[in-house]
Amino acid sequence: MKWLKRLQNHYSQSIQVKLTCYFLLILLPLVAFSIYANVKSRQILEQELGERTISAMSSGLEFVDLTLGSIKNLSTLISTDSNLLSLLSHEEETLSPGAIMDFSRVIERITDITAVNDYLSNVMIYHHASSSLMTTKLGLIHLDSSDSERWHADALKANGASIYYLPDRYKETMAGRADSIYNRNDLIMMRLLDFYRVDKSENVLMLSISKSKLLRSLSSLVEKNQSKLYLYDDQDRMIVSNAADEPQSFELHEVQVDQIIVQDSLESNEKNMILRVTSPRSGWSILLVQPEKEVYMKSKPLEIFTYGIIVLSVVLAFWIAWLVYSGISSPISGLVSGMRQLRKGNLNIQLENKRQDELGFLTDSFNQTVTQQRHLIKDIYEQQLRMTKTELKLLQAQINPHFLYNTLDSIYWTAKNYDAEEISTMVLNLSSFFRLSLSKGQETFTVEETFKHLHYYVRIQQIRFSEQFTITYHASENSRHLHILKLLLQPLVENAILHGLEKRKKGGTLNISTNVIHDRLVIQVSDNGRGIPKERLDQIQEALALIKKGNITSPSERNSSFFALLNVQARIGIYYGETADLIIESIEGEGTTATMKFPVNRCSKDRRESEHEPNDC
Repeated sequence: MKWLKRLQNHYSQSIQVKLTCYFLLILLPLVAFSIYANVKSRQILEQELGERTISAMSSGLEFVDLTLGSIKNLSTLISTDSNLLSLLSHEEETLSPGAIMDFSRVIERITDITAVNDYLSNVMIYHHASSSLMTTKLGLIHLDSSDSERWHADALKANGASIYYLPDRYKETMAGRADSIYNRNDLIMMRLLDFYRVDKSENVLMLSISKSKLLRSLSSLVEKNQSKLYLYDDQDRMIVSNAADEPQSFELHEVQVDQIIVQDSLESNEKNMILRVTSPRSGWSILLVQPEKEVYMKSKPLEIFTYGIIVLSVVLAFWIAWLVYSGISSPISGLVSGMRQLRKGNLNIQLENKRQDELGFLTDSFNQTVTQQRHLIKDIYEQQLRMTKTELKLLQAQINPHFLYNTLDSIYWTAKNYDAEEISTMVLNLSSFFRLSLSKGQETFTVEETFKHLHYYVRIQQIRFSEQFTITYHASENSRHLHILKLLLQPLVENAILHGLEKRKKGGTLNISTNVIHDRLVIQVSDNGRGIPKERLDQIQEALALIKKGNITSPSERNSSFFALLNVQARIGIYYGETADLIIESIEGEGTTATMKFPVNRCSKDRRESEHEPNDC
């Protein structure tokens, strides 16, 4: 069983073996169907050929029956011819001149009969009283001891019925010619003359039928040189055959009538197909023996061609499997080897690629992936280094707020001691502003909390600019509870104050409002300041559009005058998605309005917490 386990290992580990097995499995139905078709075609051919041959044999046997029947009718006419019987009525043992003359007339009569029947080679009449034999070939001859001959005993025993006599030995006349009775080339039909009489005579009529002519009438059945034909009578005696000198390799009773059997040949290693047909009228049989190679001679090339296709298909299966392996599996094996090197940490691995197909694209992708991974690991290392530095700064920053709160608190009480109310108010608002900005590390406030937080900054600016502008807050009921990023409004308010309201001596107004319109939170910061020139407004809008498309440049590359707006656009794009927007509208000399729009479903504190971002709205 080691070879089976080895085969299983090859199958599980080698794609080439799998491909070969798959191709062979695909060919298996074709091979099975081809073999089945060959076997079935042989059976059909054998059956059809057998049926046609049996039909031809039946026709030939019917012709033999008709021929023998006509000869039998002729024997009946001769045996009952009164003129002929009167010429044979002599009873003396020694022939008189008159008897000789009468026998001469008999010979003339039977000679005429032979001339008109092609199958009769000789007609003979045996005169028992004188032991004389009248023949058409030898004339009148005398026979000795005819009573001891078997043929005469059989004729008497038949009592007037026609019988067939097969000579059991060969005999020649004094002239060296074949004896008329003992000629193996003839089949002799015998019957008593004048068989209608009660006291029948012992004279015998004998009609010699040529075996060669019988065989010639069946020649259409043995067109092939190696086919053998046998004609049997109703007693299963072989009458004639084209292979009479060859030993018979079968017993007649073993061959069923109208059935095809296949048997090994004694002369060779080939097989023979044997068919037998029996006449229901006479009981005679024809048996035909055909070599199997002659039967399938015409179909053999097709059968060889089919097996050749099968062999060629198997060879092609192995060849195609090798081509597929060399063209597909081999590059894949190279990729597997490269991946193993990559898993071991070899980031400098690069696979050779000369292909332009999908596998070439896959190899290029692998090489690019290795390069990107090498750069990515380098970037991650640098990022981790930066994070470490940031953590150190964060640890330091955790101390600074407390120091800042304590310092501002000291300034506040000092200002109170010296009655500097404006300074104390500004310090108090600044302290509150920073305290809310840094308290609890929160990233988002509700709209109400944002307004409260923003107001500390606004109060500082109002004191700075001597109350030369006023501010109003408006939050719709459906927007008060929504969360927004902290310090999101402060840059916009700062721009409105410093760039819009600073130049107004009085009457400046700053309006901040929030509302929910069509599932979007809309926040507006508007002022009635000096506005923005059109050229500068176009620059601002172009820069915001670039930020929205993802073109976030480094701080050193940003326009310092747009930094606050660009920062706001970048932050809302990150936290609120692509649909978040910042719109700046301004009319020079009339004022500026900054509008932010966020999806409402992204302004829920619960949603941020469910995404493990509790401080992000």
